[in-house]
Amino acid sequence: MSTPHLTLASASPRRRDLIERLGLTPDAITPADIDETPLKDERPRDYALRMGREKAEAVGASAGFVLAGDTVVAAGRRILPKTETEVEAHKCLTLLSGRRHTVLSSVVLRAPDGTLRERLNENIVRFKSLSHEEIAHYLASDEWRGKAGGYAIQGAAEGLIQWIKGSHSGVMGLPLYETRALLKSAGFQIG
Repeated sequence: MSTPHLTLASASPRRRDLIERLGLTPDAITPADIDETPLKDERPRDYALRMGREKAEAVGASAGFVLAGDTVVAAGRRILPKTETEVEAHKCLTLLSGRRHTVLSSVVLRAPDGTLRERLNENIVRFKSLSHEEIAHYLASDEWRGKAGGYAIQGAAEGLIQWIKGSHSGVMGLPLYETRALLKSAGFQIG
């Protein structure tokens, strides 16, 4: 049986690397261009799933199977931004310092007939209490740029995290257990 055509609806090198850990190489990478603004009073879980669905649906119908996802960092019901400025990143890191927060990663698989399969991965992450020097050092690394909540667990921020409850790959941006289950249910051959 041949492997179905798979398009990854993400420009994220982390998602591409993670999907390859399952032994799959996407046939195409087509980033979804959508408005990622949360709706008024939208809950983080609902937002993560909506973003995954919208990204999967934004890629053309001729793309075969489309795999999309989104990662949301939430402090309570507050959705933290994908930080674009150092000021935003500083605010996020200050807010997360010494406390638990939630990282939600949706994964959505759109079949060629348009049907959607989706999963949501939920993780709890706790940062140590960060000193001003630690925040300044992390900001100087530039790892925070474009990252939900202003940090990347696969980089220097991992040394600032006391513990996580959940999936390391989910916090990185593509929960492999859930992704594998969706792909297998759609007929992909995965070891």
